[in-house]
Amino acid sequence: MKSTGMVRAVDKMGRVVIPKEIREHLDVKNDVDSFEIYVDGDSVILRKYQPTCIFCKNLADSVELAGHTVCKQCIERLNKLKEESEEE
Repeated sequence: MKSTGMVRAVDKMGRVVIPKEIREHLDVKNDVDSFEIYVDGDSVILRKYQPTCIFCKNLADSVELAGHTVCKQCIERLNKLKEESEEE
């Protein structure tokens, strides 16, 4: 892990502001993007949230379906399985 040399205080509501330079580096858009929060011993790790397919964990070409992220490849596989089961 690389230190940025930036220090931010925790406010009365328990919030910490992520510096603009870091948000720009990660291409974080205000009111759009989210962070995943991890705890590792005494460290808190923030990672820009990128939804992945619930089946194959792929990041590319995904859509929201019933509150879950599914990639187009898995949708095609599911459609093939459905067609095969209907043929039987």
